[in-house]
Amino acid sequence: MRRTSVRRRAALAAGLAALLTTAMLTVAGNAQAATLFTDDFNDGNHTGWTTSGGTWSVAADGGPVLRQAGTSSNARARAGAANWTDYTVTARVKPTALGGSDRFAAVLARVTSTTSYYYLALRGNNTVELKRLAGGSSTTLASASVPVSAGTWYTLSLRVSGTTLTGQVDGGTPLVATDTRYASGGVGLATFNASANFDDVTVSTVTPGPTPTVTPTVGPTTPPPTTPPPTTPPPTTPPPAAGDRPGGFASLNALGQNGTTGGAGGPVVTATNATDFLEYIDTIGPLVIQVQGVIRISSKKGVRPNKTIIGIGSTAEITGGGLDFYRSYNVIVRNIRFTDADDDAINVGQESHHIWIDHNTFTGAVDGSIDVVRGADYVTISWNHFDHADKSMLISHSDGAGSTDIGKLKVSIHHNFFDNSRQRHPRIRFAEPVHVYNNYFLNNDLYAVASTENAGVVVEGNYFENVPYPIFSASGYADSGPGRAVQRDNIFVNSGVPETAGSVIEPGTYYGYRLDPASSVPSLVRAGAGAGKLG
Repeated sequence: MRRTSVRRRAALAAGLAALLTTAMLTVAGNAQAATLFTDDFNDGNHTGWTTSGGTWSVAADGGPVLRQAGTSSNARARAGAANWTDYTVTARVKPTALGGSDRFAAVLARVTSTTSYYYLALRGNNTVELKRLAGGSSTTLASASVPVSAGTWYTLSLRVSGTTLTGQVDGGTPLVATDTRYASGGVGLATFNASANFDDVTVSTVTPGPTPTVTPTVGPTTPPPTTPPPTTPPPTTPPPAAGDRPGGFASLNALGQNGTTGGAGGPVVTATNATDFLEYIDTIGPLVIQVQGVIRISSKKGVRPNKTIIGIGSTAEITGGGLDFYRSYNVIVRNIRFTDADDDAINVGQESHHIWIDHNTFTGAVDGSIDVVRGADYVTISWNHFDHADKSMLISHSDGAGSTDIGKLKVSIHHNFFDNSRQRHPRIRFAEPVHVYNNYFLNNDLYAVASTENAGVVVEGNYFENVPYPIFSASGYADSGPGRAVQRDNIFVNSGVPETAGSVIEPGTYYGYRLDPASSVPSLVRAGAGAGKLG
């Protein structure tokens, strides 16, 4: 989808205008941001891009992407206007073939011709380089070591403001340089003797703020200012506090993502109706979306990457429909009541990753409260209340999904209250490890945990009360074949005997965690799980 102005409708514009009046949207120093251009290629074409070299097309990679398939030449795709001056261009970049150490995939800024521009390049020799191309001759302005591998998505960001250039990979340590060669120009994507996929291109304008400190560079640069200001510009929203960060799998650095931070650093908006809410979750770029009151929707609605969706107070509610994650990432959902969804309340699907679902309440969904399926990964589900739900949680949707799910679906499930919910706490296929710890299972009619189709689950430190079948594994469940389960340090009150089988990769090989005594879990979870109970 392509736009040459802000994508949000008047409601969003009004909301941001009010925010600017009181706080200003900050990109660097006192800079203000507005969206010039975005393209996610969901329209199935790359109209608006001028290409040269290589083989460019819109193709499928879990969803539509712009693909450059050639590996034997320079290839460029350019967009935008010659009079664009100060802006940030951001894109997701996935090198698919890097045959040599000098080969790269890149984003371009201030493009004046096919041979003159600035660019931020991921190289096959595990470096990121901030460079200038002038008449076909390149100069390295700054560089750093970063792991680069084919088949991995990275988020590249290149900011040009006055004479200052700032590049980042996955929001990491900035590369900063100064250069006076180009004052304006369009944007672009490029490869050098390499192939790559590109997606979610965004151009946000900025007005120049304070110049950041220039880091050591490789190659000539304009001297840095004599007295540089602090290197870290204040974000629009502060970084999350320790209590606002997930534990478990969503906390890990993987798949080009440094933990899960949601919309931190983006604008803060408040949704009080469905129209605004749906616009906000479909906005490209980081955004903190506060939910106030009841939002009535139908069916599952897509949520784009880099979002925090958080309820205000104890009455925020999404009713009638749910949230859908399709190739999304870095999303936090907290402090919401999900009621009467006509399908799933939350579906984490299609290779989505780094999703944190925390302190929500689920009731009345026609299908699942939470599904984690189709190759999703690095998910944490914590401190939620499943209140008389039927199907609480599914991990992998089908016995035939092994090709997409084996090696994926790593999920941490802790301090949840499965309160008179009937089944799927969770039901698991293929995933390993799934870590189920410090949850309170109460009056679960059919079963608590089912590990099937060779899945591996570690169940520890939980409290099972009136649960006839705490764990299925060796016998499988329904039509699904057997899985593996390890249980330890659990308490079973008026409950059946847990079925265990085999060995499972220890979650502790991925992350550290603190296990509360199982005896304290009912009181802890009753006091803390669910919407309206954020500390």
